Amino acid sequence: MLFTPYRLGHLELPNRIVMPPMTRSRSGAGNVPTALMAAYYAQRASAGLIVSEGTQISQQGQGYAWTPGIHTPEQVAGWRGVTDAVHAAGGRMFAQLWHVGRISHTSLQPGGAAPVSSSPLVADGVKVFIDPERKGPRLGIGGMVQHSAPRALPEAEIAQVVQDFAVAGRNALEAGFDGVELHGANGYLINQFIDSEANTRTDGYGGSLVNRLRFLQEVTEAVVEVVGRNRVGVRLAPLTTLQGAVDNTPQSTYLGAAKILNDIGVAYLHIAEADWEDAPDMPAAFKEALRLIYGGTLIYAGKYTLERAQIALRNGWADLIGFGRPFVANPDLPARLRHGWSLATPDSGRFFGGAAAGYTDYPIAIQGGEPPATREEVR
Repeated sequence: MLFTPYRLGHLELPNRIVMPPMTRSRSGAGNVPTALMAAYYAQRASAGLIVSEGTQISQQGQGYAWTPGIHTPEQVAGWRGVTDAVHAAGGRMFAQLWHVGRISHTSLQPGGAAPVSSSPLVADGVKVFIDPERKGPRLGIGGMVQHSAPRALPEAEIAQVVQDFAVAGRNALEAGFDGVELHGANGYLINQFIDSEANTRTDGYGGSLVNRLRFLQEVTEAVVEVVGRNRVGVRLAPLTTLQGAVDNTPQSTYLGAAKILNDIGVAYLHIAEADWEDAPDMPAAFKEALRLIYGGTLIYAGKYTLERAQIALRNGWADLIGFGRPFVANPDLPARLRHGWSLATPDSGRFFGGAAAGYTDYPIAIQGGEPPATREEVR
């Protein structure tokens, strides 16, 4: 099933393999996407769907050095170069719209201000990558520091952030993307409103589950109004505790979120499973409940192998499967999986920042034959 076509909204996907969003920190001055980024994504255009790395909807939404934005004309033009290259290579691409909330640093914020969040809470030990000398990604200079203490967004400013998401959606269409994915996972701003331990508000955006899901609902509705339901997906991490975002009743919380998104009619939910070593498996019962509640396309990602992917598709839990790190080192991953070719191992020291090394220089298999051997192969 992994190699069969699939209809996603207005798109006909040639296979069910998704390249999920992965931050690579290669944007240029002004957080503008570059020709190198265009080459990187075009190399991976054989994926059924590519979802871009997180792209901040505003300067306030940025949490790490050298990540791309989609809120200035220059950034939109840069992304147009990327989408043109992907489409020319026969691919399809959504933009992941991103606001990190508190997972940021004053050096990245407008005027050196404090980051914003649902609540003025610090996630101790959660670090962000900054480039204090602003020397740029090609030099790979920077460091990890504790995120700065945030301030709680007042309701008037929440409305502005919702509008920023909508504008980013419009910018994504102008940049040539086939759709957008809202980043509601991994402890970032939307997740900071959803999870009970990250949200201590007492107004209409906190307390009850309905209130904690209100921000997700308003953002999704605003973006849908601009780009259309069949061009919007949402990424959630239901049962993980990433970057200080913890919920006391995660199964009921995220089934509630799925119900709202089903009612809105978004094209897909992208479920991020725990992907660290010895991570717990997501219970089959939860996946089955999610399938009953949400009637659209379900994408799962998180340390999937070919075998695990086939099981998820066969059981009806998933329609599409995301393969993250394998796509870093294997631009032609669909062909390698289909033919049983060995996979190269990514150079983790070059995941973030730098130039072509560890980014666009991984080998591509020879059509119809074994891929060239590399010293990084895993058999």
